[in-house]
Amino acid sequence: MADMEATAATGRPRLYSYWRSSCSHRARIALNFKGVDYEYKAVNLLKGEQSDPEFVKLNPMKFVPALIDDDAVIGDSYAIVLYLEDKYPNPPLLPQDPKKKALNHQIANIVSSGIQPLHNLTVLLISSQRFIDQKIGAADSVSWTQEQIERGFTAIENLIQLKGCAGKYATGDEVQLADVFLAPQIFAAIERTKIDMSDYPTLARLHAEYMAHPAFEAALPARQPDAP
Repeated sequence: MADMEATAATGRPRLYSYWRSSCSHRARIALNFKGVDYEYKAVNLLKGEQSDPEFVKLNPMKFVPALIDDDAVIGDSYAIVLYLEDKYPNPPLLPQDPKKKALNHQIANIVSSGIQPLHNLTVLLISSQRFIDQKIGAADSVSWTQEQIERGFTAIENLIQLKGCAGKYATGDEVQLADVFLAPQIFAAIERTKIDMSDYPTLARLHAEYMAHPAFEAALPARQPDAP
């Protein structure tokens, strides 16, 4: 993992990413949506490259993604997306209306705080062995993960319906912050956790829209250079 502290020689932002990471997936969507030409730097989580001392300087939590842009070093997907929103305001990911802006942050936070951390690599490979498997049995650990995702999906589905805000996308007819966070979560739930989306018709419809959007399509895990 050499040259981690240096911005790419081309002057482009550099994204440290893992193809299957939903947090990295968010950052890739935002970069693509903003039209930012960036360099992709793979960090192989299965080989433990996130624990390389040089990478820890970029993200002390030893998570991906991390973004280097000139002298800015940002090691959190939410912070990366907001940084991109400030530096590249067009097209915008956050609406001007304060209520709709708050709704976007709320949905993004449900994903980033209430769903995704419960099924990331650390939980599935480490915590499940130490706690979940001991308490409920290895055979039920997948069901436990599905339960956490479904709890969050139920909240978001109900929230969107309650607010009556959904258009083509989650909070209207334009891609916004909520979509950047929802798309990777829904994709992972369908492809990896085998969640039945029939209980979440709004989220299922949004998934179809995301899969047809060029910025989202280019960010898909299988499209990344480190995908097997």
